[in-house]
Amino acid sequence: MAAPTQFPFVSVSGGAYERGVQYGQQAHERIRLSASLYGRTLVDLGYAEAQRQALIHSFVPAIGEFAPHYLDEMHGIADGAGVAFEDIVMINARTEVVARARAEKNQVIELEDEKAGQEPEDGCTGALILPERAAAGNLIHGQNWDWRAECVDTAVVLRVRQEDGPDMLTFVEAGGLARSGLNSAGISITANYLESDRDFTQEGVPLSLIRRKVLEQQHFALAMKAVSSTPKSCSNNIMLGMAEGFGVDYECSTNEAFPLYPGEDGLIVHANHWVSEVALCKLRDMGRANTPESPYRDWRVRRLLNARPQLTREDLKQALFDDFGTPYSVCRPPRPASRHNLSATVAMVVMEPALGILEAAPLPALNRTFTRYSLDADPVVL
Repeated sequence: MAAPTQFPFVSVSGGAYERGVQYGQQAHERIRLSASLYGRTLVDLGYAEAQRQALIHSFVPAIGEFAPHYLDEMHGIADGAGVAFEDIVMINARTEVVARARAEKNQVIELEDEKAGQEPEDGCTGALILPERAAAGNLIHGQNWDWRAECVDTAVVLRVRQEDGPDMLTFVEAGGLARSGLNSAGISITANYLESDRDFTQEGVPLSLIRRKVLEQQHFALAMKAVSSTPKSCSNNIMLGMAEGFGVDYECSTNEAFPLYPGEDGLIVHANHWVSEVALCKLRDMGRANTPESPYRDWRVRRLLNARPQLTREDLKQALFDDFGTPYSVCRPPRPASRHNLSATVAMVVMEPALGILEAAPLPALNRTFTRYSLDADPVVL
């Protein structure tokens, strides 16, 4: 497949609904693609239109309890893009919606008989470099996002200028409120897949909305609180950076968060297997079958970074470009995942929160052109 060289840039301001309308209008084509992509999953699972709408709408009360202005923003996005409100909820809660749908259908998917609607493997690799290891003395934070290859055509970089909080910059699927990103308070976030035997045993806040909550915080302590204390429906690994010179990685189950701190090398690197010894004493890592290469992906990134005493954004990019073990590599080209999907490193995102910049490249295994996005300037192709 051909690789685009740039993700569209969307910039919004004003109140929640107003921002949503602007977002929907500017990204309407990609939002419709996103809605179609995830809407098909429920159709493939056997949901009629009325059932689909009812299932998705059942998540609205919990979102409203967590942050009512998120619903205002989602209504605005839907109105601006000309799609149903439920489509925007689905984009922001796809993991949780699909899990509940499968539970309702009591569907068991056998390996030898995969069905349409099964998700491809998610194999993201993230890294954080403390200022003492950085040549410019600023924290560096980045990630490869591995998911459906077709999502290269549904992602955007969104800048949100808020009236009552820090501005934020996030790489996100169109229609979503946040994914990887940073804010004007110097807080950065990436997140990647984990799986445990506690998953989907309780109701929780959709993961994408927890990421948005982090980016709304003025203080790093409150960002940590949002990650560590918010109940979740499933496991996730969430890495946080602080421009002043601190980082923490939370391996999150549904009801506990297990922190991992930078090592003596000034790095945090995380792929898709549980690392915390405390966590591994309390739960089972259920994701090894989906991401069997995870142990060598984080080993490779750490080893490549530690080959240099002082590091730059370019050094982190080179580590994330690593093709050892391809196509089961840190940076992976499009490859078959399930019967109806290609899986790939959809994007590489590298951030320097002290400078308010985020650099992103679509399908980096096929394309090495980055665009620099900023909290206070127009995008620049590098």
